[in-house]
Amino acid sequence: MQVLMFGWEFPPHNSGGLGVACHGIVEGLIHNGQQVHLVLPKVTPEMQQFDSKAFKLLNAHESGGTVNAVKLSSTLYSPYATMESYRTFLESIKKNSSAPQLYGSNLMDEVYRYASQAAMYAAEVPHDIIHSHDWLTTEAGIQAKKLSGKPHVMHVHATEFDRCGENPNQQVYDMERRGMEHANRVIAVSDFTKQMLVKNYGIPAHKIDVVHNAVKPEFTQYQKTHSLNEDDQIVLFLGRMTMQKGPDYFLQMAKKVLETNQNVKFVMAGDGDMMEQVISMSVDLGIERNVLFSGFLKGDEVARAYQSADLYVMPSVSEPFGIAPLEAIRNGAPVLISKQSGVSEVVKNALRVDFWDIDEMANQALAVLQYPALQQTLMERSMVEVEKMTWVDRAKDIINSYKRALAPA
Repeated sequence: MQVLMFGWEFPPHNSGGLGVACHGIVEGLIHNGQQVHLVLPKVTPEMQQFDSKAFKLLNAHESGGTVNAVKLSSTLYSPYATMESYRTFLESIKKNSSAPQLYGSNLMDEVYRYASQAAMYAAEVPHDIIHSHDWLTTEAGIQAKKLSGKPHVMHVHATEFDRCGENPNQQVYDMERRGMEHANRVIAVSDFTKQMLVKNYGIPAHKIDVVHNAVKPEFTQYQKTHSLNEDDQIVLFLGRMTMQKGPDYFLQMAKKVLETNQNVKFVMAGDGDMMEQVISMSVDLGIERNVLFSGFLKGDEVARAYQSADLYVMPSVSEPFGIAPLEAIRNGAPVLISKQSGVSEVVKNALRVDFWDIDEMANQALAVLQYPALQQTLMERSMVEVEKMTWVDRAKDIINSYKRALAPA
């Protein structure tokens, strides 16, 4: 099959797991004999990673559409942008007299601008199926389906309820629901997400296919060394500093652990709208000497962070899947994950805890740090599980979803 795919980011210019997943899906589809045309808001030479005639990256603003061609900002086009962060960004570019006319008055304007441009490829590129990722590209999928009449599959990596809890942005929610209602099939990254789509969006369960994420097997082995004191152990948080990811619960857990074991450093890697709040919280809790903030990490820095950790913790409040624990396991770190995550459905050799149960989270962390045998057992057994989770196999599941979408009603 030939796949016309709409995505929002792609490595190495990615700000989170969505870009990583998109990369893995494309690679898996190519390996399984599919041809993929991926339309992005912005394409750079560094993104051309596949030496394959079956893959082509397309710039949304280079389509034959009637909307004025603009060079879209990689800062603006983050899958984790919010209305507030967009307004802040807009204020910053107003200082440049040549820039403001390139951008809409709000984030939704930019989503529709991308959709109008990107969807035009449906009239230019041969394809059998249309595949969109999350709410930011679903409008492009809808418009492309109207142009070519080909089936549309919407891939849901996260919902507005994951990002905002019980107070979703109505515009985003409406766009998510509209996309899923118009799509021929919906792919959810976990059963956790599927149930949310049924409950909160009214999507029929029989229309949703669950395809868990995977992880690339390749990694470079580094020595487990760090610049901290030799006696220090490292507990790692690596993710966006947002309500969804639970960095505040991580810090509360850290305080509990330090009451028993002072030789632990808690490394928090990432950035986000809670960054200042989290830094202030570490001071208020009196643990700032044991909490280190590394900022956003990329490439080999991520692997080094995992491999220096004695434990990786993902205390997410609501996590549709969560690729980071798979990456941590792949790099030799045992993991403690929230029960409110999709990844807990597929990794059995991980410690699990409710994100709000700070006492239990601290107890489990202390057990791993105190007993090397437990740490080693978790590492070895979870590694065996992760080695079986390949994008090549996940792509086969996605192809089956394509076939269901193509089947006569």
